[in-house]
Amino acid sequence: MTRYLESHRRRVNPQMPSPLDKSLRFDYMAAMTAKDQTYLPFMKMHGLGNDFVVVDERGIAPRIDTGLAVAIADRHRGVGFDQLAVLSDSDDADVHLTFWNSDGSTSAACGNATRCIARHLMNETGKSALLITTERGVLQAQDVGDGLTSVNMGQPALIWDAVPLAREMDTLELPIDGQPTATGMGNPHCTFFVDNAEAIDLAKQGAELEHHPLFPQRTNVQFASLIGHNHLRMRVWERGVGVTPASGSSSCATAVAAARRGLTGRDVTITLDGGKLSVSWRDDGVWMTGPTAHVFDGQWRL
Repeated sequence: MTRYLESHRRRVNPQMPSPLDKSLRFDYMAAMTAKDQTYLPFMKMHGLGNDFVVVDERGIAPRIDTGLAVAIADRHRGVGFDQLAVLSDSDDADVHLTFWNSDGSTSAACGNATRCIARHLMNETGKSALLITTERGVLQAQDVGDGLTSVNMGQPALIWDAVPLAREMDTLELPIDGQPTATGMGNPHCTFFVDNAEAIDLAKQGAELEHHPLFPQRTNVQFASLIGHNHLRMRVWERGVGVTPASGSSSCATAVAAARRGLTGRDVTITLDGGKLSVSWRDDGVWMTGPTAHVFDGQWRL
């Protein structure tokens, strides 16, 4: 076998050092090890299958930009995520969060990622309550027991220019087929109430409606059905992402829309493709509660 390998090596490339020459092999490995490699540590988390890459930039210079976010988002050549969340220092809270969509655009809010990171920080600090700043404002997070984390996503935007919409109109029933409701939760939402959310071609309709001219910043799209007392079945298309198993801000927007239309009260259970969330629209904001998962830690080679 040894003679065969040496003969084969010389036929393919006579200049190639012999694989049996251990001293040369050790020199090669030492040279590789000596190279200055730079890595970006990250965490992979999800809330009901709505998955995130989380990068901690506290105490360091920013490292994430649009190109890097898109590269990491690639599910075949990168890590893959629905959103990327970046932690940075905050003078007014425990942490500041910035959110990137998988297409490289940014979002002011991401409820499930906020819950996941809140749970991580609670485990890290031993705190049971946190303040988190986002482009949306200051959000409260609480440990509510049984492994569940609750986040106050703030008051919903119900006026057309706060959603925002392209022109003045009633946000309760938009002039779109199906008369959806528009809600702002730091990002725009368009919620349809249908007889059977399962029967909707979500990929087709979501892609079309995301770019509807009434939404100058594009929109998240939800299709929801009432399946019980204060219980909704909801499926979601996320702006800049596509079909996702769950969405925290979409769940909040759907709960608010359902209450406004008299379909439910202000405390609802929402069943998504990935599981269940509880949403409570209170005087101080919209509280969203559910489980979180920290799946693994990794390093991205820059």
